[in-house]
Amino acid sequence: MLLPQQPLQAAAAVPSQRVPSRDEAGPWHAEAACRRDEAGLFFAPSKEPTAARLAREEAAKRVCARCPVMLECREHALLQPEPYGVWGGLTAAERRVVLTRRRRREADIPRQTRMPAAG
Repeated sequence: MLLPQQPLQAAAAVPSQRVPSRDEAGPWHAEAACRRDEAGLFFAPSKEPTAARLAREEAAKRVCARCPVMLECREHALLQPEPYGVWGGLTAAERRVVLTRRRRREADIPRQTRMPAAG
C-alpha cells in the first residue's frame, strides 16, 4: 500500500533480479490495486483485537494478490523499510522475516566465496 503523501522511490532503483522492470511511462504505484481500496484495510487502527487484525490483513492480502505491481510494492516496503501496514502482500512482521533472511543470505555469500575448495 502506498500513501500519496509519502516520497516515492523509482522502480529503477529496485534490483532487476528481484522485480521485473515496468514500463517507464509512469510510476509503479499508479497501477496499484490498493489505490481503489480504503487505506484502513492496509493499516491497523490502534488497539485492534487480534482476530480483527488477522481478518483485515487477510482481506488486504487478497487485494495485493490481484495487484499487477505487487512485487514492486513489496520491494519498496523492504527497501524503505516500511514499518507498518500490509505492503506487497506482506505484513510488517512478515517483511521483518524476509529482511532477516536476506541479511543472513548476504552475510553467507562472502563466507562461501572465501572457503577453500575441498579436494
